[in-house]
Amino acid sequence: MLDSVSGGKKTVPTYCYNCVAGPDLMCVTVEDGVATGVTPNHDGIGIHPADGRPCVKAYGLVQKTYNPNRILTPMKRTNPKKGRHEDPGFVAISWDEALDLVAEKLRGLREAGLLNEQGMPRLAATFGHGGTPANYMGTLPCLLAAWGPIDFSFGSGQGVKCVHSEHLYGEYWHRAFTVAADTPSANYIVSFGTNVEVSGGPCAVRRHADARIRGIKRVQVEPHLSPTGACSAEWVPIRPKTDPAFMFAMLNVMLHEAPRGKLDLAFLRDRTASPYLVGDDGWYLRDEATGKPLVWDTVSGTAVPHDHANAVPALEGDFTVPRSVAKLPDGETAIHQNAKARTAFQMLVEGMAAYTPEWAESVCDVPAATMRRVATEFLDNACVGQTVEVNGKTLPYRPVAVTLGKTVNNGWGAYECCWARTVLATLVGALEVPGGTLGTTVRLNRPYENRLKSVKPGEDGFMTAQMNSTRKGGWADKPKGRNAHTTLIPIVGDSSWAQALGPTHLAWMFLKDSPEGFEPPLPPDVWIAYRTNPAVSFWDTAQLSDNMAKMPFVMCFAYTMDETNHMADVLLPEATDLESTQLIRAGGSKFVEQHWAHQGFVLRQPAVAPQGEARDFTWITGELARRTGLLAEYNRAINKGFALVPLKGEGYDVTLPEDQVHDVDTIWDRVCRAATAGATKGEEVHGLDWMKEHGFFMQPFAREDWYLHPAMEEQKLRYELPYQERLMRVGEELRRRLHEAGIFWWDEQLEEYQGIPHWHDVPGRWVKAVERAGAHPDDFPFWGITTKTMPYTTGNNAGIPLMNEVAGNLRGHGSVIINASSAKRLGIKQGDWVEVSSVVGRTRGRAALVQGCRPDTVVIPGQFQHWKTPFAKDLNFPSLNTITQMSLELTDATGSGADLVRVAIAKVDGPLAGDAP
Repeated sequence: MLDSVSGGKKTVPTYCYNCVAGPDLMCVTVEDGVATGVTPNHDGIGIHPADGRPCVKAYGLVQKTYNPNRILTPMKRTNPKKGRHEDPGFVAISWDEALDLVAEKLRGLREAGLLNEQGMPRLAATFGHGGTPANYMGTLPCLLAAWGPIDFSFGSGQGVKCVHSEHLYGEYWHRAFTVAADTPSANYIVSFGTNVEVSGGPCAVRRHADARIRGIKRVQVEPHLSPTGACSAEWVPIRPKTDPAFMFAMLNVMLHEAPRGKLDLAFLRDRTASPYLVGDDGWYLRDEATGKPLVWDTVSGTAVPHDHANAVPALEGDFTVPRSVAKLPDGETAIHQNAKARTAFQMLVEGMAAYTPEWAESVCDVPAATMRRVATEFLDNACVGQTVEVNGKTLPYRPVAVTLGKTVNNGWGAYECCWARTVLATLVGALEVPGGTLGTTVRLNRPYENRLKSVKPGEDGFMTAQMNSTRKGGWADKPKGRNAHTTLIPIVGDSSWAQALGPTHLAWMFLKDSPEGFEPPLPPDVWIAYRTNPAVSFWDTAQLSDNMAKMPFVMCFAYTMDETNHMADVLLPEATDLESTQLIRAGGSKFVEQHWAHQGFVLRQPAVAPQGEARDFTWITGELARRTGLLAEYNRAINKGFALVPLKGEGYDVTLPEDQVHDVDTIWDRVCRAATAGATKGEEVHGLDWMKEHGFFMQPFAREDWYLHPAMEEQKLRYELPYQERLMRVGEELRRRLHEAGIFWWDEQLEEYQGIPHWHDVPGRWVKAVERAGAHPDDFPFWGITTKTMPYTTGNNAGIPLMNEVAGNLRGHGSVIINASSAKRLGIKQGDWVEVSSVVGRTRGRAALVQGCRPDTVVIPGQFQHWKTPFAKDLNFPSLNTITQMSLELTDATGSGADLVRVAIAKVDGPLAGDAP
């Protein structure tokens, strides 16, 4: 596309990646060097799923660029005391002084040793939501790669705000860092709190709108009526955190009421662990010679290894196996003679027997008839046995899906929800096939850019799994990071992404108070923060801010002042979205509903010159590399591909000399050339100038590559469902290691390692947390939850007036949403000031009375209660984060928590005083 220059006016193509639903294509209108507007990029029609349209957040980027409150020069702190009520005394300094100050600190770390006396990295870094900062930080990943060990343990919301457990279990079961419905082909979707019309970006909104025209039915199950619920065929107001019971009831109906022929029996038999034989002790019975799990062959009437040629395994039944072995924890084995055995599917059937819709009605406060009907409709729409042709390949067609939203798929109950959602798809063969439940991308398994290539044979006929060792001698008794992810969370692995997906709130909590038997971690010597404001976006924000003030040296890449960089020692102003350069990947199958029919690369380029002394992030990174003595290592990392792609490949070599400083355009010109050459095997090579003109480079992405099914079939692999024998073994090994180390405070989490999950009183855990805090549950009779709004979701937009103006059209924006009948009982009227309190704090806002909310629930949209961020601090909006507990007892086995808290609500005279916590 390009510059349409007329009277000093031009149009510049770029992208918006302010949330995980990006990148969205867009254009910036520039007049006489000033950005005046944002428009769709119509060259994206037929390529971008939303035809080149960005969401509302992108339209705030002009105000973001010209925000009068921007930090436009480097600054340093002059007051050594840190804390909310301390004035940092920031003064402007030159870039040379700022970079030398930071480089001196970094060189000091290298001289002292990259790890401290506890074996933890001296350098820590925190980046914002869902990896989105990586699409704006230029070549910083190259400097991080050159550096060595870095602690990414300190979260800005990861683990407590994201869809945490789905990331871990999704990748484990079907290479799905995030999970979505195949909306373009689906006919029936059950959404448990998936607010896709808000957080899915324009691609998801467009796909679901088209699907509604086509006749899809979506059932939205959630405590309040979100925009997604309002756009759905049906809203089911469920009691918070009882979603596993609803799904267990669906499984009960499908397994105990529906005819077996309604299920995809062939898929269960051939593509899952359903026929594997389980002994009375809960472990798979295995072939003595090979160690492979046994199945009961209906042809020969004997137990044979699961991959035995021409075997037709039994799916149900009880059997006696003359001789077998079991693989026990810590490498131990047991030999069995005439062992009684049941299939894994039989274990599932028996495990779900008690969870009838009538039982679930009392738990969920949803009529049994509703749950039974939803299960039946799911089955009726599954089209078991049907196929569809996709680009010449015949694939199963199963147009039904179940999706999970935040708080449903993290915190206690998330394991049960993620398992039940995946088993519901498995029962009808709707996992990773057209119309069904799909994964998007991978972050815990390599290669990151192609999840299909991460499918590799592992043990027992399943895919490989990247787990932290729990075996004696291999277990990390000394944590490698301050959130102890390698010590406590086997399933998360040990990549940089794994650190950020560990129990990140524990890193903050342990700075204040570590549990018995666990050495309190020393704070990092240097902490770097970018596009993140955990002092507002995390929980129990008063406590977190106090812990943040303990950091010896903090360097923030700063846009405006905010609650986190208030604690900084140095502020560096980076050129923002419309002022700097970066090439990123786009298309293929990415987060949420970002399945494209194309894949390639899209460029962010300077539509306007940087304001003030703001600098391109790549320039800042190069200068830090030079001044810390890491220039050669930094350039080497660029050449290896840490900026995006390797600069050398088959038929091309555009590598950079490693002993020179390279300017921003030179680096990205080489990256553009390498990316296009690698994608086309050298047939097309386009540099930075070409990319600036055209905005993106795309190639077709095969529709069949949306689905994992062909890769699994080709390698004759099974999904590790429904029975979780490996997780049971890992859990028992972890229990032994922890107890050997004198750690017993993780025992409740260890109970989650079950072969077939069972219901436990999930919401009751929050009631008990109130009691443990020394309060009476009756004093906190409401559930406090939060929800997202599109102008703000994960977008760092709280300080942009246009976002508030647009969001003012949305019900409940900046308010406390409460059911009208509950409000009447409490004497609360529309617009009254109310205080919502918990055992850890209080927040205030105006009441928004609605019918679309359960009477026992209050909803606080967004993340606000700012006290430093310009404009946002004057809004006086409430925030659930300030009153949500961080605690071990509310942390599940994956190290995540849920946006949920027991609260009281009362009418008050006005907002909190300015100095209130």
